[in-house]
Amino acid sequence: MEPLINAIMLWLSLNFALPLVADQPLVRHVSPDRLVAIHYGGMSGRPADPTVLGAYDAHYRTIYLRDDWDSRNATDVSVLVHELVHYLQDRAGTSFECPVAREAPAYAAQQRWLEFYGTDLHAAFGIDAMTLKLRTACLPN
Repeated sequence: MEPLINAIMLWLSLNFALPLVADQPLVRHVSPDRLVAIHYGGMSGRPADPTVLGAYDAHYRTIYLRDDWDSRNATDVSVLVHELVHYLQDRAGTSFECPVAREAPAYAAQQRWLEFYGTDLHAAFGIDAMTLKLRTACLPN
């Protein structure tokens, strides 16, 4: 996996003004239930959420992917692309107006990656423009 991560991080740094760093995050494959718990801050017992396909834990500098993740599948690799954006944002110390705003660059990179393979966020994950806006907009509480 190391060569794939290196290639993606180089691509991200060249195309999305993210830093190129020498170190890599840890990558762990976990069950869908465990991934949901990690995504929601370690809270177990949450209902299954099939939309959670990856997560980045800044404290441990670890990317979590589902245990059925496949490096030969462009859609699956796009999830790694998305999480690597968060890793590089973290390494750069990038700050955002609100926590969900950091998702916009990650989705932009994921979209561009998918386009290389003739697909997009909508076709691969059902994420349309309105959904994307809601997932990345800083909304009042």
